[in-house]
Order: sequence, then structure tokens, then C-alpha cells
Amino acid sequence: MNKITLIATAAMGLEAIVANEVRQLGYKDVTVENGKVIFEADFKAIARANLWLRTADRVKILVGEFNAVSFEELFEQTKALPWADFISEDSEFPVIGRSVKSRLYSVPDCQAIVKKAVVESLKKSYHIEWFEEIGAFQRIEVAIHKDIASLTIDTSGTGLHKRGYRYLHNEAPLKETLAAALIQLTNWNADKPLYDPFCGSGTIPIEAAMIGQNIAPGINRTFAFENWNWFEQKWIDEVQEEAEDVAKYDQPLQIIGGDVDHTMIELAQNNAKEAGFPDALRFKQIQISDFSTEDESGVVIGNPPYGDRMKDKSYAENLYRELGRVLRPMDTWSVYIITSHPHFEKLYGAKATKKRKLYNGNIKTDFYQFWGKRPRKK
Repeated sequence: MNKITLIATAAMGLEAIVANEVRQLGYKDVTVENGKVIFEADFKAIARANLWLRTADRVKILVGEFNAVSFEELFEQTKALPWADFISEDSEFPVIGRSVKSRLYSVPDCQAIVKKAVVESLKKSYHIEWFEEIGAFQRIEVAIHKDIASLTIDTSGTGLHKRGYRYLHNEAPLKETLAAALIQLTNWNADKPLYDPFCGSGTIPIEAAMIGQNIAPGINRTFAFENWNWFEQKWIDEVQEEAEDVAKYDQPLQIIGGDVDHTMIELAQNNAKEAGFPDALRFKQIQISDFSTEDESGVVIGNPPYGDRMKDKSYAENLYRELGRVLRPMDTWSVYIITSHPHFEKLYGAKATKKRKLYNGNIKTDFYQFWGKRPRKK
């Protein structure tokens, strides 16, 4: 078996971005569906996708997919899948599940049946009756949607948003995967200044720095597949060497994070240091009303307070008015703001060039894009 089917899961609204990242890695047979991107690849792609996908949540192996309207069908078809190709005889293989609009709606029953079927399949392959499950962790998921059961094995372990640099964060952190997606939706590149006026724990500036210097987002963390005895160490080594070869550590960056809270500035500085950017990024305590720049053009990108709670609403609305007052005159700068507030454009004082619906966790938001005019040639 030289090819496998991989699934890169994605937050709602980010599927097209994840698919573009998959294609940039060189994989052409790509299918986009709600919440996931499916692609055919070789085994090394497990390592490459986990290391490089900035906006995906997880990478999973699709072991099999079939129609199942009875527990007997679920059991027999699960049992028939080639589990021994992926799961070792000493592996720990718990089963999680979900079911949507399907006749097999009892998730605990589906999980139990899949677990039993996998055990029966492995018994036949390994000729043993008992599995101690003391080895590598290989989590199986049974996902049933409209009576179609998909059986997958998670290769990532902890979610891909866990880059390894953000040990501490503010109360409402922006996921690293969403921050990377927001940056990719702007017109920013490493030659332009970037300013985040609501930097919090520094996620947007740090993700921008990783993009600007072409650093693989997973380079400083581990993954579940690294402990699987059938996954060859040479594949891991080759992918990591590729990442080192293309990194641009000497690329200068002009990225600034600002926040009104000095404790957030300290937190962002610590996180930037953990991410490998002790000196490349600047953070300063500042109010948006005090922001000014001598740069002719650049990008502002921010995740301000949404004002979802009644007591915070007036603060957020005044902040949006001030944001517009300061940034609208900077007409050669592009401004990108994510918020759930339905009247942001009115408060900001301008209609967005474009807006895109995204989800920040479970919160439905809009990503407002105000494109700056091209600077006059000197």
C-alpha cells in the first residue's frame, strides 16, 4: 500500500484555506467538504501535513467509509477494514464517536461496537486473544453522518493549534490556527509592516512572524504518529530537514503588537521568546487612540473585544469608533478586523471592501477587510 487517504479537519469557513495549504505542499488530489479537506498521499505526508498545515485542526487517516444502518452492518464492515496496517498489537486504541442525522444515533453503542470489531480484526491478524494497550496512542473515531460511517485514526495527538509556544494566554485567546488563517486572508507579506493593536498574548504577531520567515508551525512540538512503530523515522527526519532548508531565519520583520494591558505585553513577549522570536517582534503598551506611524503603508489586523456581554458592549462600541477615527485617515494602510458585533461598519465609520464569515470557536463572526489605496510612487 503506497497511498493512503488523509483528512485535514478544519473549522467552519477555513476549509478553502486549508485546501490551498494542502495543494502548496504538492498534493493535487484534493476534495473539500464541510469541516474537512480530503487528499490522497504517501505515508510521509502524515509528517509533512502535521508539520506544515497552519490552519487545519488535525490530520487523520481514513481507514474506511461505508453505509451502515444497523449495528450488525457497522460491526461487520468495521471488522473487515485493514486495522493491522495501522495499529500495532501493543497500541492503545480508544474509540470516540459522533452521529448526525443517522439511524445509528446512540454514540456510546457505536463506539462499543467499533471497539469490539477492531479487536476482532486485530485478533485475526496478530493471532492473540488479549490486547494490553500499553503502547503508542492511536485514537480511532467513528463519525456517522446521514448513515455513512467514516472510520479514522488521528495522527496529530493534541490539536494542531498547540504550537508549543503559548503556555499562558488571556481569557479569550484566539486559536493559533485561526490567527494564521486571518493573516493569510490579508495582503500582508514580510516586506510590509504589520500592527496588531489588540495583541493579547501575542498570537497574531507570532503567527505572522512564522509565516514571514516560512517557519513550519509544528517544528517545535511532537505528534502522535512519531510513537507508532510502523512509521519510519527517516520520513520524520526528511520532512524536518526540508523545513529547515526552506526557513528564512534572516528575513527582517516589522511586526508590532500593542495592548492596553501591560500584563498582556509581558505575556506576549514571553510567548514570542518561546516561539523563537526574542528580538524580531516588538510589543508595547498602547491605546489605539495613541497609535501613529511614519510608514507609508502596511497592514493592521486585530481581534478586539466583541462586547458580547451587556456590561462590555458600550466599551467595545466606543473602541470601534476610536479605531475608525484613527485608522480611516491612513488610507494607504489595509485594515482587517474580526468581530461578532453586527454594527461594526457603522461604528467604524466605513463600509468594508469585503467581509468573510468565520467562526471564532463557537462565536459567529465577520472578518472585515478595508483595503488600502496603492501608495503614490516617489
